[in-house]
Amino acid sequence: MLAILSAGIAPGLALMSYFYLKDQYDTEPISLVFRSFIAGALLVFPIMFIQYVLQTENVFTYNIWQSLLSTSLLEEFFKWFILFFTAVKHADFDEPYDGIVYGVAVSLGFATVENILYLVANGVEYAIGRALLPVSSHALFGVIMGYYFGKGKFIVPKGKWLVYSLLVPFVLHGVYDYILTLKENWLIIITPFMFFLWWLGLKKVKSARELSHLHLQSRIESTGTREGDIYH
Repeated sequence: MLAILSAGIAPGLALMSYFYLKDQYDTEPISLVFRSFIAGALLVFPIMFIQYVLQTENVFTYNIWQSLLSTSLLEEFFKWFILFFTAVKHADFDEPYDGIVYGVAVSLGFATVENILYLVANGVEYAIGRALLPVSSHALFGVIMGYYFGKGKFIVPKGKWLVYSLLVPFVLHGVYDYILTLKENWLIIITPFMFFLWWLGLKKVKSARELSHLHLQSRIESTGTREGDIYH
């Protein structure tokens, strides 16, 4: 059991650390990041129940609708909802890159519990594949959601970016899940798709860091403080 817990937690912890340390100006309080992570983790159980009911009642008979609605929309909407009410309105969310930190925290909380449950049911031998696909993809969906949340808080028109913060991860997640339902050649298709996700996610990280730099410069100009003092 210790091996399963370690294998289940390690990918999420590594990815969370990577994106957290990319915050080059004012790192977020660990307590708020952890709270976002736990909130995402707790989402697993109600979502699993809803998905079980939908599957039992055979609500979606086609893979495409199941991928888009039962999995992608359900998971991304609840993560979006939690992110909005646990982090976005918080005073420590004070620069665009913070959206990525909290978006990744919520997504990886969800992905980590889901990963542990899967490994308990199926065995630790699936740990590497789970780390490379579901855990990584959830982290990248969180990056993209958080990126648009960051723009939605600091850049007008705010409503437009908040719509994107749900719409873009929803579509990408739906495509990802649909690829996994393919019986033939799914690995051939999912490999370039994951490379695309990483390219897009890292591009959003770079863009968010640039937006945070511009936001910092704007605050310096408006307050007359030095760069080293703006967050102290």
